[in-house]
Amino acid sequence: MRDLLSIENLSVAFEVRGQLVPVLREVSLQVDEGDFVGLVGESGSGKSIMALSVLRLLPRAARVISGQVRFKGQGLLELPEAEMGTIRGGRLGIVFQEPMTSLNPVFSIGFQVAEAVRAHRPMGAGQARTEAERLLDLVAITPARERLADYPHQFSGGQLQRIGLAMALAAEPELLIADEPTSALDVTVQAEILELLGELRNRLGLAVLLITHDMAVVAQTCSRVSVMYAGQIVETAATRDLFDAPGHPYTRGLLDSIPRLGRPEVRGQLPTIPGQAPALGDLPTGCSFHPRCREVLEHCRVDEPEMAGRVSGGTARCFLVNSSAGVTPASGRNGS
Repeated sequence: MRDLLSIENLSVAFEVRGQLVPVLREVSLQVDEGDFVGLVGESGSGKSIMALSVLRLLPRAARVISGQVRFKGQGLLELPEAEMGTIRGGRLGIVFQEPMTSLNPVFSIGFQVAEAVRAHRPMGAGQARTEAERLLDLVAITPARERLADYPHQFSGGQLQRIGLAMALAAEPELLIADEPTSALDVTVQAEILELLGELRNRLGLAVLLITHDMAVVAQTCSRVSVMYAGQIVETAATRDLFDAPGHPYTRGLLDSIPRLGRPEVRGQLPTIPGQAPALGDLPTGCSFHPRCREVLEHCRVDEPEMAGRVSGGTARCFLVNSSAGVTPASGRNGS
């Protein structure tokens, strides 16, 4: 497979009261053609900011400090806005967490999907309406022809998310960025949306970057996964390898927090990661995770680890996976 999206050492900061607060720190991530990649982490870790950086939709206070974003080898950060506009929403599709935010309540669904088609493809009104019907049928809004005249308030949350998918597919994108597409939905509807994403990937040959905080969602859908913490990628591996042998303590904490039937913790208190993620404007010295880490090393409090190769494949930003670190565990737990 060939590279489709390549993010290389991307650093982004917000200007707050005259000071730059880092929100992304040398983030690197790759999505190949036809790939299904997960980006997972707690709220506030920088996942959505990374997606907005790719799409060049960062708020005014944001500054790209360094790094590159390439789509099929073309640098996106340097493109004139007119050229970027043809890629954003076109070859790069986006599905947001709250579908109602991207739908106008006073226009019919058929009109809005047809307008998304016409924005990127040379079609008349009649052709675009026919294509809108096809797209709604593709995402299982049925009977599509009868629902073209309906308005957003006449659909359930799961149906609105499907309509958001239809609009994202209107320009026949090569990559679909799905930012928390199931977080506001109940478990049954979540499963339906994830199954639909997999079907669309196989049927249309598009790649998917799925942004989520839910490791169970990653396990169900993704072939590769990157784990994000405090604005950094801390681990990247094939999904099966990461679940079988997580290399970073944060990844292990996320996996341990997944409820499992038959596990003793289900009858009592579920495992959690102690403490809270640090404020990006007040990061600790050394490894950002060390104040919450159950396996903290003295080295971790002072020096920031680099990405190192995992035994089972992939990389992790942790001294524990680097056999040349030459350090010993600190006394106590959780940094005590």
